[in-house]
Amino acid sequence: MKSKRFFQHLFGVVFFFLFVSFGFSVGFFIVSGIYQLFHLHTSEYLRHMATVISSLVVMSLLGHLISLFTRSRRRNHFHEILDALSRIAKGDFNVYLDLRTGRKNPFTSLTDHINHMAKQLKQIEEMRQEFISNVSHEIQSPLTSIMGFAQALQSDQLTIEERNHYLGIIEMESRRLSKLSDNLMKLTSLESDHQPFEKKDYRLDKQIRTITLACEPNWLEKGLELDVSLEKATILADEDLMSQVWTNLLHNSIKFTPDHGTIRIHLEKRDDKTVVKISDTGIGIAKKDQIHIFERFYKADKARDRSKGGSGLGLSIVKKIIEMHNGTIIVDSEEGEGTTFTITL
Repeated sequence: MKSKRFFQHLFGVVFFFLFVSFGFSVGFFIVSGIYQLFHLHTSEYLRHMATVISSLVVMSLLGHLISLFTRSRRRNHFHEILDALSRIAKGDFNVYLDLRTGRKNPFTSLTDHINHMAKQLKQIEEMRQEFISNVSHEIQSPLTSIMGFAQALQSDQLTIEERNHYLGIIEMESRRLSKLSDNLMKLTSLESDHQPFEKKDYRLDKQIRTITLACEPNWLEKGLELDVSLEKATILADEDLMSQVWTNLLHNSIKFTPDHGTIRIHLEKRDDKTVVKISDTGIGIAKKDQIHIFERFYKADKARDRSKGGSGLGLSIVKKIIEMHNGTIIVDSEEGEGTTFTITL
């Protein structure tokens, strides 16, 4: 840095010397030309004064020309910056300013910040459009089913069994819409400042045991075996939000584990951390899908998830809640062998 400043100062001194030398040289030649043209004969003092004045005029004009040139370039830079900001204000984020001149100038930092802002806004806009597209798709699917089967129910030729079957599908799709709406509201609330976040000390092992027992009808219906090992652990967290985490993860394990499979829930203390593992012997998740499963609306198998009523928001909610508690969640899975979620708080 010091050597860079030294060379900058040296360049300035050399430029000033050349500038003055050039000015005096031009002034000298102008005065000499005038003396020869008009055959003037004056004292050396007057000739030197005329040379100095002429040189100062030349340097003043030259400086003015340089100023006009640099001012013009700065004016062009300002126009480009204003044009870029105007495009961004109108929703055009495909903006990139390149006003570098080989060395740092007052516009360098400004253009870097404008380019960064445009890039971030473009990413946000893409996420917004993708979100709207996903929501529209998720809503359209059950609405189409409800509309189709509602029209079918108007037929007088339906048997009681067919009518009850169609009504069951309509009820299932209505519940799916309601769950989607509820999850969207939860996710929106979590990502805003409106979500109540009240930490308190409570027994995590008791909470997980209570939720596991509340899910008993679900795992008994499929004949699943539960292996539960919970060390006594007290954590500082929002109890209601954490309840959502364990409920979502446990419901997923039950949903995607075949009949007579096994679900393991393990809680242990490691130094100042609390680690919870929820494992199952279910269908597993492909490696290519594991890095995306916490994204909103992502489904490893869309046809399978739709048949089970999934909306692709559950794990997004789980991850957001864990992050709000400064924790981590990772997934380890093999297709056909099962999945393990590890949460560290």
